[in-house]
Amino acid sequence: MLKQQLIMMVFVTLGLLCVIWLSQSLRFVEMIVNRGLSISVFLQLTSLLLPSFLTIIIPIALFFVIVFTYNKLIQDRELIIMRAAGLSQWALAKPALIVALLSTAVCYFLTLFYLPYSYTQFKELQFSIRNDFSSVLLQEGSFTDIDGLTIYVREVGRDNELLGILVHDARDPDAQTTMMAKHGALLRTDEGPRIVLLDGNRQEVNADDGTMSILYFDRYAVDIAQGAVDEGLRYQDARERSVENLLTAVPPDIIERDLNAFRAEGHDRLISPLNAIAFASIALAVLVSSSFSRRGQTGRLLLAIGVMVVFQATGIAMKNLAAKNPSLVPLMYMNAMIPIALGLYWTFRGPVIKARRAINQEAEA
Repeated sequence: MLKQQLIMMVFVTLGLLCVIWLSQSLRFVEMIVNRGLSISVFLQLTSLLLPSFLTIIIPIALFFVIVFTYNKLIQDRELIIMRAAGLSQWALAKPALIVALLSTAVCYFLTLFYLPYSYTQFKELQFSIRNDFSSVLLQEGSFTDIDGLTIYVREVGRDNELLGILVHDARDPDAQTTMMAKHGALLRTDEGPRIVLLDGNRQEVNADDGTMSILYFDRYAVDIAQGAVDEGLRYQDARERSVENLLTAVPPDIIERDLNAFRAEGHDRLISPLNAIAFASIALAVLVSSSFSRRGQTGRLLLAIGVMVVFQATGIAMKNLAAKNPSLVPLMYMNAMIPIALGLYWTFRGPVIKARRAINQEAEA
């Protein structure tokens, strides 16, 4: 049973991971077809996003593997034979719990070590693309955000010629400007990529009195990489930081408005791997503690899936609420521990209680 569940766990996880990878890579396909992004850069960019999804995929994959395995044992009467042979509830649940512990260990490795590393590498590669391959990011007929610059290009011609350009510069929140031009070009300089606007205007609203000033120009240059800092000094996202940093860092390392959200992310990194044990406990409680029914297992399977979905959705909701109200962080831990405690109790004690009731009934008769 252990070998079977391990093999199924690998294949189900890989299958779900491929689906996620395809959904995430669709937005980069156009860059390969029309913008010249190399296949190697494309694969590297998309693969660096996968670890953040693995921590969600692994517990769900484990849940369905356990449900499938034990449901098959029940349908084939093998679970009844095992019990008749003297196997205890612990012996029946042991393979699933071993796989759950291994899955939890993998998830902890991802959340504590590999996730910050992979997302940092993703941000660095993204930074490199923005500065070395900025033409890749400028897509016709769509708004593109590049480090505070929102750029719209109606059409991209030959030699990086741009037609119908709109640029909104919000890198300085106190002096935001909007520039429009009939045409222009994307140039690469020693300081980084630069958009040269031709025959257009520059609009700026005075924050004090609300008046707008318009400057008409024949030629105007906008540095895309303007304000970019060294990657080591860049303000890091929550997924780039270690758990220790998320839980202990204080301003100015973390902006005051992000403090609660980063704390919630740190606690979620410690809690989310426990979902593997929690979901396994739910599946075992519903299937291993139950007896064979001629009416089938559909109701029990739906019950197990429903309980798993409820706890998964509650975990996401608790994280969002804790990001706004830190006093709700204990609820995040309770949401992970309750299914583990109740699931394991029902798995190991439920059949014993039923057996005692049956013995008492026979004695009374």
